[in-house]
Amino acid sequence: MQGNARIQQYSHRTGETACEFQGMQACFPSSDSVRSLPMNSLDFYSNHLDGYLEELMQFTAVETPTGNIKQLDRAADFLMERVSGLGFVEREVLPDHGPLLRIVREGTGVRVLLLGHFDTVWPIGCWPKLWRVDNGRVYGPGVYDMKGGLLFIVWLLRFLEQHGLSHPHIEAVFNPDEEIGSPGSRPLIEEAARRADVVLVLEPTNLEGNLKLARKGSGEYVITINGRSAHQGVEPELGVNAVVEAAHQVLKVLELEDLTKGTTVGPNVIQGGRVSNMVPDQAEIRVDVRAWTSDETRRLEKAIRGLSPIIDGSKIQIFGGFNRPPMEVSDASMEIFEGARVLGRGLGLDLAWVKWGGSSDANIAAAVGTPTIDGFGPVGEGAHQLEECIVVDEVPRRLALLTEVVRSFVHID
Repeated sequence: MQGNARIQQYSHRTGETACEFQGMQACFPSSDSVRSLPMNSLDFYSNHLDGYLEELMQFTAVETPTGNIKQLDRAADFLMERVSGLGFVEREVLPDHGPLLRIVREGTGVRVLLLGHFDTVWPIGCWPKLWRVDNGRVYGPGVYDMKGGLLFIVWLLRFLEQHGLSHPHIEAVFNPDEEIGSPGSRPLIEEAARRADVVLVLEPTNLEGNLKLARKGSGEYVITINGRSAHQGVEPELGVNAVVEAAHQVLKVLELEDLTKGTTVGPNVIQGGRVSNMVPDQAEIRVDVRAWTSDETRRLEKAIRGLSPIIDGSKIQIFGGFNRPPMEVSDASMEIFEGARVLGRGLGLDLAWVKWGGSSDANIAAAVGTPTIDGFGPVGEGAHQLEECIVVDEVPRRLALLTEVVRSFVHID
Protein backbone atom coordinates (compact mmCIF):
# COMPACT_ATOMS: atom_id res chain seq x y z
CA MET A 1 0.00 0.00 0.00
CA GLN A 2 1.47 3.30 -1.08
CA GLY A 3 1.06 6.89 0.00
CA ASN A 4 -2.06 8.99 0.08
CA ALA A 5 -4.19 7.32 -2.59
CA ARG A 6 -5.71 4.81 -0.19
CA ILE A 7 -9.14 5.49 1.27
CA GLN A 8 -9.18 4.56 4.93
CA GLN A 9 -11.31 5.27 7.94
CA TYR A 10 -9.56 6.20 11.15
CA SER A 11 -10.77 6.62 14.64
CA HIS A 12 -9.81 8.04 17.94
CA ARG A 13 -11.53 6.13 20.67
CA THR A 14 -14.62 8.29 21.13
CA GLY A 15 -16.66 11.09 19.60
CA GLU A 16 -15.29 11.01 16.04
CA THR A 17 -15.72 13.77 13.51
CA ALA A 18 -14.84 12.82 9.93
CA CYS A 19 -12.38 14.92 7.92
CA GLU A 20 -11.37 14.37 4.31
CA PHE A 21 -7.78 14.83 3.20
CA GLN A 22 -6.17 13.65 -0.03
CA GLY A 23 -8.56 10.78 -0.58
CA MET A 24 -8.44 9.57 3.03
CA GLN A 25 -11.14 9.84 5.66
CA ALA A 26 -9.82 10.58 9.12
CA CYS A 27 -11.87 10.69 12.29
CA PHE A 28 -10.98 13.06 15.09
CA PRO A 29 -12.83 13.79 18.33
CA SER A 30 -15.51 16.42 18.11
CA SER A 31 -15.23 19.53 20.26
CA ASP A 32 -18.26 18.46 22.31
CA SER A 33 -16.81 15.07 23.19
CA VAL A 34 -13.22 16.10 23.82
CA ARG A 35 -13.69 16.26 27.59
CA SER A 36 -14.46 12.53 27.67
CA LEU A 37 -11.20 11.47 26.02
CA PRO A 38 -9.17 9.05 28.18
CA MET A 39 -6.02 11.15 28.43
CA ASN A 40 -4.13 8.59 30.53
CA SER A 41 -1.05 9.40 28.50
CA LEU A 42 -0.71 12.71 30.35
CA ASP A 43 -0.68 10.93 33.71
CA PHE A 44 1.92 8.48 32.44
CA TYR A 45 4.29 11.16 31.19
CA SER A 46 3.80 13.33 34.27
CA ASN A 47 4.73 10.37 36.47
CA HIS A 48 7.78 9.62 34.32
CA LEU A 49 9.04 13.16 33.84
CA ASP A 50 12.11 12.57 36.02
CA GLY A 51 12.96 9.49 33.96
CA TYR A 52 12.67 11.45 30.73
CA LEU A 53 14.94 14.21 32.08
CA GLU A 54 17.51 11.73 33.34
CA GLU A 55 17.61 10.10 29.93
CA LEU A 56 17.86 13.47 28.18
CA MET A 57 20.77 14.42 30.43
CA GLN A 58 22.60 11.20 29.48
CA PHE A 59 21.83 11.77 25.79
CA THR A 60 23.04 15.38 25.94
CA ALA A 61 26.31 14.22 27.53
CA VAL A 62 27.06 12.44 24.25
CA GLU A 63 27.98 15.49 22.20
CA THR A 64 27.13 14.99 18.53
CA PRO A 65 28.44 17.68 16.19
CA THR A 66 27.50 16.98 12.59
CA GLY A 67 30.26 15.01 10.89
CA ASN A 68 31.85 13.60 14.05
CA ILE A 69 31.29 9.94 13.18
CA LYS A 70 32.67 8.59 16.44
CA GLN A 71 30.29 10.66 18.55
CA LEU A 72 27.34 10.01 16.24
CA ASP A 73 28.02 6.28 16.56
CA ARG A 74 27.94 6.63 20.34
CA ALA A 75 24.62 8.43 20.13
CA ALA A 76 23.21 5.74 17.83
CA ASP A 77 24.30 3.08 20.34
CA PHE A 78 22.53 5.02 23.09
CA LEU A 79 19.31 5.20 21.05
CA MET A 80 19.41 1.56 19.95
CA GLU A 81 19.61 0.42 23.57
CA ARG A 82 16.47 2.40 24.34
CA VAL A 83 14.34 1.30 21.38
CA SER A 84 15.30 -2.35 21.70
CA GLY A 85 12.13 -4.40 21.99
CA LEU A 86 9.88 -1.55 20.87
CA GLY A 87 9.85 -2.49 17.20
CA PHE A 88 12.01 -3.66 14.34
CA VAL A 89 15.25 -1.65 14.46
CA GLU A 90 17.56 -1.16 11.50
CA ARG A 91 20.88 0.69 11.46
CA GLU A 92 22.38 1.94 8.23
CA VAL A 93 25.76 3.62 7.82
CA LEU A 94 25.70 6.72 5.63
CA PRO A 95 29.22 7.21 4.20
CA ASP A 96 30.84 10.37 5.59
CA HIS A 97 27.74 11.19 7.65
CA GLY A 98 27.26 8.47 10.26
CA PRO A 99 24.53 6.04 11.29
CA LEU A 100 20.84 6.36 10.45
CA LEU A 101 18.31 4.43 12.55
CA ARG A 102 14.94 3.19 11.36
CA ILE A 103 12.38 1.80 13.79
CA VAL A 104 9.19 0.11 12.58
CA ARG A 105 6.29 -0.80 14.86
CA GLU A 106 3.50 -2.57 13.02
CA GLY A 107 -0.05 -1.42 13.65
CA THR A 108 -3.31 -0.80 11.82
CA GLY A 109 -4.60 2.17 9.91
CA VAL A 110 -2.57 4.89 8.32
CA ARG A 111 1.17 4.72 8.08
CA VAL A 112 2.66 7.42 10.30
CA LEU A 113 6.25 8.53 9.83
CA LEU A 114 8.04 10.19 12.76
CA LEU A 115 11.20 12.16 11.92
CA GLY A 116 14.04 13.43 14.08
CA HIS A 117 17.79 14.02 13.99
CA PHE A 118 20.51 13.56 16.60
CA ASP A 119 23.30 15.71 15.20
CA THR A 120 23.75 19.24 16.57
CA VAL A 121 25.48 22.42 15.46
CA TRP A 122 27.76 22.41 18.52
CA PRO A 123 31.47 21.48 18.28
CA ILE A 124 32.67 19.50 21.28
CA GLY A 125 33.58 21.75 24.19
CA CYS A 126 31.45 24.77 23.21
CA TRP A 127 29.28 24.50 26.29
CA PRO A 128 30.98 25.01 29.68
CA LYS A 129 28.27 22.82 31.25
CA LEU A 130 26.45 20.18 29.26
CA TRP A 131 23.43 20.21 31.58
CA ARG A 132 22.00 23.06 33.60
CA VAL A 133 18.60 23.40 35.27
CA ASP A 134 17.50 26.93 36.07
CA ASN A 135 14.07 28.41 36.79
CA GLY A 136 12.11 25.52 35.33
CA ARG A 137 14.23 25.20 32.21
CA VAL A 138 16.90 22.76 31.10
CA TYR A 139 19.87 24.10 29.13
CA GLY A 140 22.35 22.10 27.08
CA PRO A 141 23.66 21.43 23.56
CA GLY A 142 20.84 19.88 21.59
CA VAL A 143 18.21 19.71 24.34
CA TYR A 144 15.96 21.88 22.16
CA ASP A 145 17.31 21.13 18.68
CA MET A 146 16.54 18.33 18.84
CA LYS A 147 17.51 15.58 21.25
CA GLY A 148 14.55 16.42 23.45
CA GLY A 149 12.14 15.77 20.60
CA LEU A 150 13.94 12.63 19.49
CA LEU A 151 13.42 11.12 22.93
CA PHE A 152 9.70 11.93 22.60
CA ILE A 153 9.56 9.17 19.98
CA VAL A 154 11.28 6.72 22.31
CA TRP A 155 8.85 7.50 25.12
CA LEU A 156 5.85 7.28 22.80
CA LEU A 157 6.90 3.77 21.76
CA ARG A 158 7.40 2.81 25.41
CA PHE A 159 3.94 4.06 26.32
CA LEU A 160 2.33 2.04 23.55
CA GLU A 161 4.31 -1.07 24.47
CA GLN A 162 3.68 -0.87 28.21
CA HIS A 163 -0.05 -0.28 27.85
CA GLY A 164 -0.67 -2.65 24.96
CA LEU A 165 -2.64 0.02 23.13
CA SER A 166 -3.80 -0.10 19.55
CA HIS A 167 -1.97 2.27 17.25
CA PRO A 168 -1.33 2.92 13.56
CA HIS A 169 1.64 1.59 11.66
CA ILE A 170 4.61 3.64 12.90
CA GLU A 171 7.94 4.18 11.23
CA ALA A 172 10.56 6.41 12.84
CA VAL A 173 13.73 7.67 11.19
CA PHE A 174 16.60 9.14 13.24
CA ASN A 175 19.20 10.79 11.00
CA PRO A 176 22.70 12.15 11.71
CA ASP A 177 23.09 14.97 9.17
CA GLU A 178 20.09 17.32 9.35
CA GLU A 179 22.08 20.36 10.41
CA ILE A 180 23.90 20.41 7.05
CA GLY A 181 20.82 19.76 4.93
CA SER A 182 20.58 15.94 5.26
CA PRO A 183 22.75 15.19 2.20
CA GLY A 184 23.22 11.53 3.12
CA SER A 185 19.80 10.79 4.59
CA ARG A 186 17.66 12.73 2.15
CA PRO A 187 16.86 9.83 -0.23
CA LEU A 188 15.96 7.60 2.73
CA ILE A 189 13.70 10.28 4.19
CA GLU A 190 12.01 10.71 0.81
CA GLU A 191 11.46 6.94 0.52
CA ALA A 192 10.01 6.77 4.03
CA ALA A 193 7.74 9.76 3.36
CA ARG A 194 6.43 8.10 0.19
CA ARG A 195 5.57 5.00 2.22
CA ALA A 196 3.68 7.10 4.76
CA ASP A 197 0.25 8.70 4.80
CA VAL A 198 1.14 11.27 7.45
CA VAL A 199 4.50 12.69 8.59
CA LEU A 200 4.98 14.19 12.05
CA VAL A 201 8.32 15.89 12.71
CA LEU A 202 9.68 16.19 16.24
CA GLU A 203 11.54 19.45 15.83
CA PRO A 204 10.80 21.69 18.83
CA THR A 205 8.00 24.19 19.13
CA ASN A 206 8.33 27.79 20.27
CA LEU A 207 7.36 29.21 23.67
CA GLU A 208 3.78 29.59 22.43
CA GLY A 209 3.58 25.88 21.62
CA ASN A 210 2.66 26.39 17.95
CA LEU A 211 2.75 23.65 15.36
CA LYS A 212 4.54 24.39 12.09
CA LEU A 213 2.56 23.89 8.90
CA ALA A 214 4.83 25.89 6.61
CA ARG A 215 8.58 26.35 6.39
CA LYS A 216 10.68 28.34 4.00
CA GLY A 217 12.62 26.54 1.35
CA SER A 218 16.33 27.19 1.76
CA GLY A 219 19.59 26.80 -0.05
CA GLU A 220 22.99 28.21 -0.79
CA TYR A 221 24.50 29.41 -4.05
CA VAL A 222 28.25 29.74 -4.52
CA ILE A 223 29.34 32.31 -7.11
CA THR A 224 32.97 32.00 -8.17
CA ILE A 225 34.65 34.82 -10.09
CA ASN A 226 37.80 34.53 -12.18
CA GLY A 227 39.66 37.64 -13.25
CA ARG A 228 43.29 38.32 -14.15
CA SER A 229 46.11 39.22 -11.76
CA ALA A 230 48.46 42.15 -12.25
CA HIS A 231 50.79 44.33 -10.21
CA GLN A 232 48.72 47.06 -8.61
CA GLY A 233 51.50 49.63 -8.79
CA VAL A 234 53.16 48.84 -12.15
CA GLU A 235 50.38 47.84 -14.57
CA PRO A 236 46.97 47.57 -12.86
CA GLU A 237 45.25 48.25 -16.20
CA LEU A 238 46.29 44.75 -17.32
CA GLY A 239 44.38 43.14 -14.49
CA VAL A 240 40.74 42.12 -14.15
CA ASN A 241 39.70 42.69 -10.55
CA ALA A 242 37.68 39.68 -9.32
CA VAL A 243 36.83 41.41 -6.04
CA VAL A 244 35.28 44.38 -7.83
CA GLU A 245 33.30 41.96 -10.00
CA ALA A 246 32.15 40.21 -6.82
CA ALA A 247 30.94 43.56 -5.47
CA HIS A 248 28.85 44.06 -8.60
CA GLN A 249 27.38 40.55 -8.25
CA VAL A 250 26.50 41.15 -4.60
CA LEU A 251 24.42 44.16 -5.59
CA LYS A 252 22.77 42.20 -8.39
CA VAL A 253 21.69 39.30 -6.17
CA LEU A 254 20.37 41.72 -3.54
CA GLU A 255 17.99 43.08 -6.17
CA LEU A 256 16.34 39.62 -6.23
CA GLU A 257 15.16 39.89 -2.63
CA ASP A 258 11.42 40.45 -2.16
CA LEU A 259 10.55 41.01 1.47
CA THR A 260 6.88 41.52 0.63
CA LYS A 261 6.79 37.82 -0.27
CA GLY A 262 9.17 36.77 2.49
CA THR A 263 11.94 36.01 0.00
CA THR A 264 15.38 36.74 1.42
CA VAL A 265 18.75 36.76 -0.31
CA GLY A 266 21.87 36.94 1.86
CA PRO A 267 25.30 37.32 0.23
CA ASN A 268 26.79 36.69 3.64
CA VAL A 269 30.27 35.31 2.91
CA ILE A 270 32.75 36.80 0.46
CA GLN A 271 36.40 35.93 -0.10
CA GLY A 272 38.93 37.26 -2.57
CA GLY A 273 42.43 38.55 -3.02
CA ARG A 274 45.65 37.63 -1.29
CA VAL A 275 47.71 40.84 -0.89
CA SER A 276 46.81 44.50 -1.35
CA ASN A 277 49.45 45.22 -4.02
CA MET A 278 48.07 42.64 -6.45
CA VAL A 279 44.93 42.86 -8.58
CA PRO A 280 42.96 39.81 -7.38
CA ASP A 281 42.19 37.14 -9.94
CA GLN A 282 39.74 35.13 -7.84
CA ALA A 283 36.78 35.76 -5.55
CA GLU A 284 33.88 33.76 -4.14
CA ILE A 285 30.46 34.72 -2.78
CA ARG A 286 28.21 32.43 -0.73
CA VAL A 287 24.57 33.41 -0.87
CA ASP A 288 21.86 32.15 1.50
CA VAL A 289 18.41 32.04 -0.15
CA ARG A 290 15.01 31.43 1.45
CA ALA A 291 11.46 31.57 0.10
CA TRP A 292 7.95 30.51 1.13
CA THR A 293 6.74 29.27 -2.25
CA SER A 294 7.91 27.12 -5.12
CA ASP A 295 7.18 29.97 -7.52
CA GLU A 296 9.70 32.12 -5.68
CA THR A 297 12.34 29.40 -5.57
CA ARG A 298 12.01 28.97 -9.33
CA ARG A 299 12.31 32.72 -9.87
CA LEU A 300 15.49 32.88 -7.80
CA GLU A 301 16.95 29.81 -9.47
CA LYS A 302 16.44 31.25 -12.94
CA ALA A 303 17.78 34.68 -12.01
CA ILE A 304 20.88 33.50 -10.16
CA ARG A 305 21.77 30.97 -12.85
CA GLY A 306 21.42 33.81 -15.36
CA LEU A 307 23.92 36.17 -13.72
CA SER A 308 26.51 37.53 -16.13
CA PRO A 309 29.79 39.44 -15.63
CA ILE A 310 29.87 43.24 -15.50
CA ILE A 311 33.62 43.77 -16.01
CA ASP A 312 35.13 42.85 -19.38
CA GLY A 313 37.40 39.84 -19.05
CA SER A 314 35.88 38.44 -15.86
CA LYS A 315 34.12 35.09 -15.76
CA ILE A 316 31.61 33.75 -13.24
CA GLN A 317 30.36 30.28 -12.40
CA ILE A 318 27.32 29.35 -10.31
CA PHE A 319 27.17 26.32 -8.04
CA GLY A 320 24.68 25.07 -5.45
CA GLY A 321 20.98 25.86 -5.24
CA PHE A 322 17.96 25.14 -3.09
CA ASN A 323 18.53 21.95 -1.11
CA ARG A 324 15.23 22.07 0.77
CA PRO A 325 12.05 23.00 -1.08
CA PRO A 326 9.37 25.10 0.61
CA MET A 327 6.95 23.30 2.90
CA GLU A 328 3.64 24.91 1.97
CA VAL A 329 0.34 24.64 3.82
CA SER A 330 -1.94 22.05 2.23
CA ASP A 331 -5.58 21.17 2.77
CA ALA A 332 -4.44 17.80 4.10
CA SER A 333 -2.02 19.20 6.65
CA MET A 334 -4.64 21.72 7.77
CA GLU A 335 -7.16 18.93 8.35
CA ILE A 336 -4.65 17.04 10.48
CA PHE A 337 -3.87 20.22 12.41
CA GLU A 338 -7.57 20.79 13.14
CA GLY A 339 -7.77 17.28 14.57
CA ALA A 340 -4.67 17.90 16.67
CA ARG A 341 -6.16 21.16 17.92
CA VAL A 342 -9.26 19.34 19.19
CA LEU A 343 -7.09 16.77 20.94
CA GLY A 344 -4.96 19.54 22.40
CA ARG A 345 -7.97 21.10 24.10
CA GLY A 346 -8.33 17.95 26.16
CA LEU A 347 -4.81 18.58 27.43
CA GLY A 348 -5.39 22.23 28.18
CA LEU A 349 -3.60 23.37 25.04
CA ASP A 350 -4.86 26.08 22.71
CA LEU A 351 -2.92 25.13 19.61
CA ALA A 352 -2.21 27.48 16.75
CA TRP A 353 -0.05 27.06 13.67
CA VAL A 354 2.73 29.22 12.29
CA LYS A 355 4.89 29.66 9.23
CA TRP A 356 8.53 29.12 10.22
CA GLY A 357 11.46 30.75 8.46
CA GLY A 358 13.94 27.96 9.12
CA SER A 359 13.90 24.70 7.18
CA SER A 360 14.07 21.10 8.40
CA ASP A 361 13.55 17.55 7.20
CA ALA A 362 9.84 18.40 7.18
CA ASN A 363 10.54 20.26 3.92
CA ILE A 364 11.94 17.10 2.37
CA ALA A 365 9.03 14.94 3.51
CA ALA A 366 6.36 17.41 2.43
CA ALA A 367 7.93 17.77 -1.03
CA VAL A 368 7.00 14.17 -1.96
CA GLY A 369 3.34 15.04 -1.40
CA THR A 370 2.71 13.48 2.02
CA PRO A 371 0.83 15.67 4.55
CA THR A 372 3.44 16.89 7.02
CA ILE A 373 3.31 18.80 10.31
CA ASP A 374 6.35 19.92 12.27
CA GLY A 375 6.86 21.21 15.80
CA PHE A 376 5.71 18.21 17.85
CA GLY A 377 8.81 18.42 20.05
CA PRO A 378 9.28 20.21 23.38
CA VAL A 379 8.46 23.81 24.18
CA GLY A 380 11.54 26.02 24.41
CA GLU A 381 13.73 28.54 22.65
CA GLY A 382 17.29 29.39 21.66
CA ALA A 383 18.06 27.04 18.78
CA HIS A 384 21.73 27.37 17.74
CA GLN A 385 22.40 29.62 20.74
CA LEU A 386 24.23 29.04 24.00
CA GLU A 387 20.92 29.70 25.77
CA GLU A 388 19.21 26.75 24.05
CA CYS A 389 16.63 25.33 26.48
CA ILE A 390 13.34 23.52 26.98
CA VAL A 391 10.55 24.24 29.47
CA VAL A 392 10.35 21.29 31.87
CA ASP A 393 6.71 21.60 32.96
CA GLU A 394 5.48 21.48 29.36
CA VAL A 395 7.17 18.16 28.54
CA PRO A 396 4.34 15.85 29.72
CA ARG A 397 1.65 17.72 27.79
CA ARG A 398 3.67 17.78 24.59
CA LEU A 399 4.39 14.07 24.89
CA ALA A 400 0.69 13.42 25.52
CA LEU A 401 -0.24 15.55 22.49
CA LEU A 402 2.06 13.51 20.26
CA THR A 403 0.64 10.28 21.67
CA GLU A 404 -2.99 11.24 21.22
CA VAL A 405 -2.43 12.54 17.70
CA VAL A 406 -0.62 9.35 16.67
CA ARG A 407 -3.31 7.18 18.24
CA SER A 408 -6.04 9.13 16.46
CA PHE A 409 -4.98 7.34 13.27
CA VAL A 410 -6.08 3.87 14.34
CA HIS A 411 -7.86 1.91 11.62
CA ILE A 412 -11.41 0.62 12.00
CA ASP A 413 -12.00 -2.59 10.05
